[in-house]
Formats: sequence, structure tokens, C-alpha cells
Amino acid sequence: MSVVRKFVTIVAADCVGFSKHMLDNEEKTLFSLNACREIIDTFISKHGGRIFHTAGDSVLAEFPSTVEAVNCAINFQDAIHERNLSISDETGDKKLIFRVGIHCDDVIVEKDNIYGNGVNIAARLEAQCVPGQILVSRIINEKVKSQIEAITHAAGTKKLKNISSDFEVFTIMTSNTDHMEDDQSDEADYSVDRLKKPNLCVLPFKNMNMNDDSSFLVDGIFEDILTELSMVRQLSVVSRQSSINFVNSDTKRENFIDQFNINFLAEGTARTAGNKVRITISLIDTETEDIKWSQKFDRSLDDIFDVQDEIVRSVVRMVLGEIELVSLQRAKRKPTENMSSYEYLLKGKEMHHQFSKDANAEALKMFDQAIESDPNNAQAYAWKACTLGQAFARSYINDTFEELSPVWDTLISTAIKIDPNDFECHRLLSAVYSGTKKFNLSLEHGKKAYDMVPNDPRILQQYGEALLKTGQTTEGCDLTLKALEYDPVPQGQINSNKRKSDAVFACFMDDRIDLGLELAEQISEPSVRDILYATGLAVSKTGGVDDYPWLQKAIKASDHNAFTDIINDMKNIDLVIYNTLLQVYNETILATSE
Repeated sequence: MSVVRKFVTIVAADCVGFSKHMLDNEEKTLFSLNACREIIDTFISKHGGRIFHTAGDSVLAEFPSTVEAVNCAINFQDAIHERNLSISDETGDKKLIFRVGIHCDDVIVEKDNIYGNGVNIAARLEAQCVPGQILVSRIINEKVKSQIEAITHAAGTKKLKNISSDFEVFTIMTSNTDHMEDDQSDEADYSVDRLKKPNLCVLPFKNMNMNDDSSFLVDGIFEDILTELSMVRQLSVVSRQSSINFVNSDTKRENFIDQFNINFLAEGTARTAGNKVRITISLIDTETEDIKWSQKFDRSLDDIFDVQDEIVRSVVRMVLGEIELVSLQRAKRKPTENMSSYEYLLKGKEMHHQFSKDANAEALKMFDQAIESDPNNAQAYAWKACTLGQAFARSYINDTFEELSPVWDTLISTAIKIDPNDFECHRLLSAVYSGTKKFNLSLEHGKKAYDMVPNDPRILQQYGEALLKTGQTTEGCDLTLKALEYDPVPQGQINSNKRKSDAVFACFMDDRIDLGLELAEQISEPSVRDILYATGLAVSKTGGVDDYPWLQKAIKASDHNAFTDIINDMKNIDLVIYNTLLQVYNETILATSE
């Protein structure tokens, strides 16, 4: 099939902070957006342009005339500025501000859609604007500087993600935009774990009972303590699964400590007898091998939450010193006061962690009994939803996504109603909304979960994915890589392929080319998704895959029809990357397969 090309000017416009406005007041934001879109759409038509893509708050339009494209942007920016000036607090209307990027280039036409560097560069220029600004490329500046009334000013160079690290840009200055200054703080303000934090590992407690009947309780105590410590933002905490994998392996202790850069190691034992529990725990400085703190607790099971709280506070005090930790508010996080319900909850979690069809079914029964014993046990509803998700993902049940969605909604909404601070609920909601392509809601709940438990690798991965899919790629990539660091072989997996696959996607989205290619090569069985993103990284680095024989082999062995759905999904996330992947597929993947 012949490729249709033409030379056009592309205008990319996007509303600043639209997601935040929607969370603040959805009705007023949509009303204001419609008013602004009417302004933008009218000027585009008046200046001879055509909208070829829109996502509501963003617009991509093509123009046969560069001068008309720039004048169009100036006119609708001025009109929106005037509209904002007319809005007062009494009207209750929303002041919306737009960013605009403009570039002209040869593009590829496919039905009503357009893709190519002309589109990509215009969209990336828009993303670099300060609110209300119009940024244009050098070629646009040269074409219009003597033909428009507005003044163009050199604005230095910008890094355009997935395109160029040193792209010369110009700003269009009007009476409404001459007060604007460049803002270099976007990435500078973001800092996640930039300062070295103590790295703590809690090993699974040894069950000192003669039988396994109480193993669920011992494991539950260990998991609860680990969750509490994961809520402390000043600590880095090795994941539950990484600790379990070490205990069940032949890895030497010093190698495990080196692998995860562990500064402090907590280990202990637990014994239960009737309603009594004895817990012994020690905290070890791995550099000196000194025991910094050790204590034995003999309590009744009714006091187990107080014991866990005392252990957490003691460990934190020994590692971080006397600091006030607002995150440790145990009273608000007790799953239940009913010990029968709590034991059923722990039994259900133990079954969930075994990842088998029979154990999954048993887990669901345990959560039902936990709910029956205490209908206000929020975690039982959340874990039942999670266990149903596991059953669906691993084909333990035959229900479809559409059939399960209302069940998930009911379980999670019930849990959130009982306890709005349950991080598991917010983690699950983030995953559900991501799966249904409601990325802003996924981001909202992912952030809530992360704010509560910033060290849980499941949350790091889920919130990282939500950030990546809503344009906050630097933070999203950092969190995804941290999930790989904390938990390379996640629960239910036998190797690190899943975590590395997530990291390859993150590196592709954030333009971390060398690291992404390195991780992609390490995946033992790369999926079509991995191959697509690795090819995109290779093309960005060298223009093709000739230097990557492992990638050539993977491309030739892949099902080429499977690439299409992955590429099309990117339309809802980032149109520039969608266009990039389409080019990668047409020009590199298909060519390599011949």
C-alpha cells in the first residue's frame, strides 16, 4: 500500500491542569471547557484548519498555511484570556488556560488521521509551554516572523521527549503573553527518594509451634508489621516477597544483604498457645552485625495490634531516632476488633498468597466468613476483590471482565465506605480504573494508596503506571524502577520478567534509552509489548535494530498482528508516542520480519 504524504502546519493545544480542575468541580470544568472549545474550534475553522484529533481538553489541527496556523493560535489564546478576565468568583465559572505548540513538516496521512514528526514535535512543544504560552519551532519562526503582528522571541533549547535533547524553540509574544516567564521547575521540583534513606528488611517470623495450624497467624503478624513499616516515608523497606524468596532459597545472607543494600535486618520468632502469643524480635545493624534492639513480648491475642505497634515504633526509633511519625496511627487502621474475623482474614490472605485454584477458592470462603463475623471488616471486602482479580487473571474462574466488574465495584465501594483510609482499596481501584482506561481516576486512587504506604512495591508499580499514563513520566519511571529494586521477583512470579517488562515500558515513556534496552535484553521470554517498546528505544538510539541481534530474533519470532492492539491503546495515553510506535511498526518491525 502506497504511503500518502503532505506538508502541513500542526497546531497542538492542551488545557493546563484539566484533571485537577475535574477533581475540584467536574460540572463547572466541563461547562468552561465547552466554552473554550467553541472558541478554539471556531478560530480553527475560520483560519482554514481541520481538527484531526481531540481528547476533549486537547486538540490537534492541521493547516495548509503556516501564517494562518499561527494567527489562529494567537487569536484563540487572546480570546480565552479575555474570557478568563470576565470571570468573577460570583459567576462560579472556571478559568481555563491553554498551552500551544506549532511545527510544520512532512506528515503521513492515513484516512482522517495524520502522524509523523510534524505532529510529534508540535505536541512536545505544547508540553514544554508555560500556561498560556505559544511555542514554535525554528522553521515556523522563519516563516512567520515578518508576516504576523505578534513578536517572536528566541526561547533557547528544550528537551523534547522521544525526539531531541536540544531543540531550538521560539515563543510568540502578544500583549497577553509578554508577562510569561519560562518555567524550568517541572522536573526539578520532583524528588522521590533522592536522599539516601536507611534500607530495612524484615524477615518472615519463625513459627515455633510444633504444627502448622497457627502458621496463618504467624505470617499475618509478620505481614502486618511489614505493612506498618512500609508506611514510614523516611525508610526504604525490602518487599515481603523478596524476604520470603531469600528465606526459601540457598542464597547466603551476606549476598542477600548486598543485593538489596540492606542497612538493618529485623528477624524474630512467634509462638501461639490458645489465646496467648509470644513474639521475640531483634534488630541487627548489617554493617557491624551488632544487635541494636531485642525484645520479647508475652501477650494475649486481643493485644496483638498493640504489640505490632510497639514493635514498629521501637524499630523506627532505633533506625531513625526520635522523630514524630504521623503515619503511625494504629487506631485508625485496625481491620477489626473481632478476633474471629481477624483470624479468617489472615487465613484468607495466606490462601491468596499460594496462587493456586484450590487455594484461591478457599481464600474466598475465608473472606466471606470474615465478613460474616464482622460486616465492618473493610479489609475482608478489599482482599476478596483482590482474590477475585487473581482468579480472573489466572483463569481460575470462567467469569468475564464485564460480569466481574459490578462485583468488584460493590466490594471495593463497601470497603471504602467502611474505611476511606484503606490503602488496599485505593490500590485496587487504581488498577481497575487503569484497566478500563479511566487514567485520571487511576491516578487519583494510586496517589492515595502511595501517600499511605510509599514502600509497597505493588503500589509503587501501580501508581507509577498511572503516572506514566497521565504524562508524569519522570516520577512514574522512578517509582516503577523502585518497584523492581525492592521486589524483583514479585508474589506469584518465578522470575523478574514482569517487573522488568514494566520497567522497559517506563523507560520507553520517559526516554531512558540505554537502561530500557539493557532491561529488555534481560527478559528471558519477551512479550510483544516488550519487543515493541524495545524496538522503539533502539530506533531512538541508532535509527534501527541492526545493532541488536537479540531484538531482531525476537521480532522475527513474534506475532505481528498482536502489535496493533498495543499501538492503538496508546492513542488514549499519548498521541505522540502512538505516532512514534506506528512508525516503528511500519518502518522497522515489518521490515525486519521480511
